[in-house]
Amino acid sequence: MGDSQEAFDRLRLIRSENIGPVTYRQLIKRFGTAARALDAIPDLAARGGGRSPRIADAKRIDAELESIHKLGAGCLFLGDPAYPNLLGELGNPPPVILWQGRLELTNKPMVALVGARNASAAACRFARDLANALAEAGVSVVSGLAKGIDAAAHQGSLGRATIAVIAGGLDIFYPPENESLQRQIAERGLLLAEQPPGTEPRARHFPYRNRIIAGLARGTVVIEAAPRSGSLITARLAAEAGRQVLAVPGSPLDPRSRGCNMLIREGATLVQSADDILEMIRHFDERAEPANQESELRAVRESPFIEVCPQTELEHSERAPLIELLSMTPVTVDELVRQSGLAAPSVQLALLEFELAGRLIRHAGARVSLSN
Repeated sequence: MGDSQEAFDRLRLIRSENIGPVTYRQLIKRFGTAARALDAIPDLAARGGGRSPRIADAKRIDAELESIHKLGAGCLFLGDPAYPNLLGELGNPPPVILWQGRLELTNKPMVALVGARNASAAACRFARDLANALAEAGVSVVSGLAKGIDAAAHQGSLGRATIAVIAGGLDIFYPPENESLQRQIAERGLLLAEQPPGTEPRARHFPYRNRIIAGLARGTVVIEAAPRSGSLITARLAAEAGRQVLAVPGSPLDPRSRGCNMLIREGATLVQSADDILEMIRHFDERAEPANQESELRAVRESPFIEVCPQTELEHSERAPLIELLSMTPVTVDELVRQSGLAAPSVQLALLEFELAGRLIRHAGARVSLSN
């Protein structure tokens, strides 16, 4: 983003209380600039029946930008020309990505390789060889820099094209034993983070990290995974985003293979070599243009970024039925539109006001509920 003041304002908006990816997009769409959105937040929160959320302190944003500069890193905002197209198609793309290394690696076709942290030696070897073959074929390999399969995938593709998405800040080495690998990726590959520098990864950060991995990639390949592992969460997120899910089969006697075998039983593409993945990419390229056109039309119809338009205003009487329909149980926005009888833009604006007021929580699958 060329305008340094707008970049500052956008980062301040993103780091403010109660501002998630959906809310951020709605505010920018409605007000045009982050500065105007920041000015409007107190009034919107008051209409939603609560106090204004805490706006990120300007000194804190200055400090974050200084830390990013010292790391030799950069900020990539949603809407920037260099922002990865596939990632932007998610329903909740990160408003900002902090990057360090070779950003041009996102211009290549991207495939995610994920799997067990306690992976077998054979699976790690397979992941390294698979990543190396993909990188040699001109594919950027995306993973999460965890132990096991993730680390093996990065090691196999490090010399050519590896992208690591981490849950904490760019300057935090997690797990500690991967510090050397993370430093190498920052120099020879690409390191991506949604959290500010200095952020220690917490359990709640990893699902957000996983959605970026799945969102960047044309397909996600799972190599050894237990039935309830984070790797299967990434695969589910990829499927929900309309991307390919692929899996490497394993012995039914090994618990680490049960997740992959389950994915294959449910329709995931079986992977035995890099050729199976490259074939998926070829088919993706063949349908890329019509698929992108279709997704753009779908985004115009369905995206919350589009639904809250500048002309939308609400009467107090329109908010009351929505509050009655909401509860602690998540419900889809479409269901609220149907039951309230209000226009979709009006519902989205009311939900925006409730969220800024601290009364609403957004969940996966375009669902919302009242906060505690």
